[in-house]
Amino acid sequence: MDVTTATVGLPVSDLDRAIEWYRAAFELPTADLEPAYGIVEFRLGPIWLQLSAEETARSGAEVVTRLGVADVAAERARLLALGIDVGPLHHVEGMIDYVDFRDPDGNALSLYTELS
Repeated sequence: MDVTTATVGLPVSDLDRAIEWYRAAFELPTADLEPAYGIVEFRLGPIWLQLSAEETARSGAEVVTRLGVADVAAERARLLALGIDVGPLHHVEGMIDYVDFRDPDGNALSLYTELS
């Protein structure tokens, strides 16, 4: 299998609110695609982030969307300045720094920087 791209789909209860939150949190321009009613997609580096207006109740395992960034400490500070509740910076010596947070619908997100 030669995977060339990936799409991460997240359910949101209020699409307009979610679009504005993700645009601010990830410094995005307007949505790149609106493939169907109630769905928007943003290109995030090599992946697509798809937000869809749908039920946000959870059952079963929780998915975490993890995104690599150049400087996770700087991104954490920027998100905090936006009023986003971001967890502490975790450091795994010689491997990775990361932070965890959630969007307004409770979708689990994480940013990381590899330390190699």
